Amino acid sequence: MSHVKNTLSPSPWSAVNRRTGLALLFASVVAAGGLMAPKTSFAEDRKSIKVGIISGEDEDVWRVVTAQAAEKGLTIETVVFNDYTQPNEALERGEIDANAFQHQPYLDNQIKTQGYHIVSVGYTGVWPIGLYSKKFKAVADLPEGAVIGVPNDPSNEGRALRVLQSEGVIKLKDGTGILATTADIAENVKKVVIKELDAGIVGRSVEDLDAAVVNTDWALKSGLTPENRIAQEAISDNPYRNFIAVKAGSENEAWVKTLVASYQNEAVKAEFDKVYKGTGISAY
Repeated sequence: MSHVKNTLSPSPWSAVNRRTGLALLFASVVAAGGLMAPKTSFAEDRKSIKVGIISGEDEDVWRVVTAQAAEKGLTIETVVFNDYTQPNEALERGEIDANAFQHQPYLDNQIKTQGYHIVSVGYTGVWPIGLYSKKFKAVADLPEGAVIGVPNDPSNEGRALRVLQSEGVIKLKDGTGILATTADIAENVKKVVIKELDAGIVGRSVEDLDAAVVNTDWALKSGLTPENRIAQEAISDNPYRNFIAVKAGSENEAWVKTLVASYQNEAVKAEFDKVYKGTGISAY
């Protein structure tokens, strides 16, 4: 009987408790982003983004990109990194919205080893990797037992070894892919010693080596010049074009298209050519 009575004629305290409980429930659902919260898409409405880049010359290029984006209503804050591992970590964690520093073989390896969910959305440039030396003027001059530095990250090491193969310094095993390592060397007639170093260090170590395969951006940072370059990979059909990357799932957002358009234009190309002095080539 008491149950029926309470149902038909709730006490003031019961009504208050129910109202309080419902209010708390509503607040908790909204705070958790639940069904009662208004459905919004932050990505679609985004007007301000963070883009990870590598320190150095690219900072000058991205100042022009930032200006181009501002004219289109998009504010870009560049976040500068000093090595190749951090920009993808930051993008995967959501600390930045995009990055621009890598080519597909590098990203493929990062996805394989780190499980990242990152995709390419627009090409930027290509920097043909080169073999540099301050001791010798030609590849043929390299002595037996020469010590040659190469970048130690998988994609760039394979790239470096393929340059050495194209110059007849070594021969890789048949069927070796772009992620070749020193274990894939089948012939080494000159018995050269391959020294694996961080990509940011190998260029600065040329003085202590007989030669080194160096990414062009790091070659510039290390003070190396075209006169020091004794070999270079082919430019045609080059699989190492760099690009702007974002988290998978956001590649079709309006801000991504604005970002790519803010890079792929004549104003940015002019600054790119000025900064890289022909060592890098626009690739879009």
